[in-house]
Formats: sequence, C-alpha cells, structure tokens
Amino acid sequence: MTILVTGANGHLGKLVVDALLAKKTDQKIAVTTREPEKASELAARGVEVRFGDFDDPSSLKKAFSGVDRLLIISTDGDNETRIRQHGNAVQAAQDAGVGYIAYTSIANASKSNLSLAEVHRATEAAILKSGIAHSFLRNNWYLENEMGFIQAAKAGAPIVTSAGQGKVGWALRSEYALAAANVLSQNTPTKNIYELSGPLATYEDLGAALSKVLGKPVTVQLVEDGAYAKGLAANGFPSFVVDFFVGAAESIRGGALAVESNDFAEVLGRPVKSLSESLKELIA
Repeated sequence: MTILVTGANGHLGKLVVDALLAKKTDQKIAVTTREPEKASELAARGVEVRFGDFDDPSSLKKAFSGVDRLLIISTDGDNETRIRQHGNAVQAAQDAGVGYIAYTSIANASKSNLSLAEVHRATEAAILKSGIAHSFLRNNWYLENEMGFIQAAKAGAPIVTSAGQGKVGWALRSEYALAAANVLSQNTPTKNIYELSGPLATYEDLGAALSKVLGKPVTVQLVEDGAYAKGLAANGFPSFVVDFFVGAAESIRGGALAVESNDFAEVLGRPVKSLSESLKELIA
C-alpha cells in the first residue's frame, strides 16, 4: 500500500511522515513538495519524494499516480487561493484513481463561524462530491499557534485576548500528526469525520498552566475586541492580521472551538496530553 502526504516540507507534513516511518511497516511512504531538493533528508530515509504544486493540477495528477491513501494537508494563503488549490488536489486525486483521502480540516467545519472554516467547508464538499472514500481530520487548534502569547509570558508580559471564556481544544502539532498517521495506517478507515479536540480550556486556564510550567505568575487580561485590536496594531501587526486575530478571538468566545469529542484519544490509543504536559514539551 502506498501512502502519500502533501506538504512534506511543512511543519505538520514532516511530523506525519516521521510518525508513519516510526511504525516500521511495509507501507510505501511518498510525499509531494514544490521543492524536492529540500526534502533530501526524507529521501535518505526511504521516502519517495515527488514534485507536486497545488497550482499545477497536472503535476498533482502525476504525483498522485499509484497512491492508495492520500493525506491532503491544507495549504496556506487567502481563502480564495486555498479553496482553488484544494479543489485542484481533490480533482487530481479523482483523476489519478486515489482510493482514499484524509484531509486536515478544522473543528466543527460544517457549522463553524471561524473565517478559516470557509476553506474547509468548501474542501470537504469537494471531497464528498468526488465520491472518494475519505476521513475529515478536524483539527481543533495547535498549541503552537499560541507561541506569541507564550513568548510574551516568558518575558513577563501579560496574555491579552478578547476570547473571553471561550474554550479551545489545544494539542501539540505532533499529536495531530500522530493521529493522522494512525488513521492513514488503519486496515480499513472506519470514520468519515474525526473531531480531534484536546482537553477544553480557556485562555485563563492556559495562563494558569503556563504559570505552573514557568514557575512564575502569568497574567491574563480579557479585553473587548476594540481594545484587543488597538493593542495588536500598537505592536506593529498589519491590519489584515489584526482582523484575523480579532475575528478568531470573537469566534472562540462564541464557542467555535468548544468541541467535546473522544475521537482524538481513540485514534491515539491514549489520552491527549494535558495542557501542562504539552506546554512543558513545547518550551523545553
């Protein structure tokens, strides 16, 4: 069986490949990247490196040839670009005769009001329309997304957010990667949707856990959206980034990431690491 992972040079892609290789099975592992020369380390470990550009559908069709199971890792960019690129990948998978697609989506994608969710709804719809067997890996929120807050806290600054008491299912990127590898390696993938949510916690909980790990007080300031936007702008963030952060905080405050599910633990075969455990690992 051949498993192919897109975005091999990205943070998540590398971790998924690591997790697949660690299984030491007879599965053939392949990856796509726009820059194969930067994946020489993977090639040295026995991974087949194929050129694939999400803006070049013909390259994707060629790259996906002979693939049994495909992991499409969502790309970066604006929503319009990502939707187009993901559509190219799904069509290429269909044209190449791929038997199964796993796709890295977002929590509660079909109903979420997060701005990012538009991309994932469109991609999930394209996969459904293709008729290809699939699993949507609805990743909640990478703890690594909070590195700005974590670095600020280490320097003695407060965590400032307008997310209020909104809950987040944080987990390390490495745990999401392991979950993806486990799903791809199943004898027969059994679920179409995996809501991969870590233990739900608020930003105040994050601050308390971080305080414990750092061994010093960490202040969390819950502010209104306007004050949050002004603070971000004062720290030099461009307006489109400010809008994204404020919009995300507003959605989190409204419960967009407060998804309770046992899927993550079931796929991992163990409980998801606690917030404190994950923070220790992240800042070690």
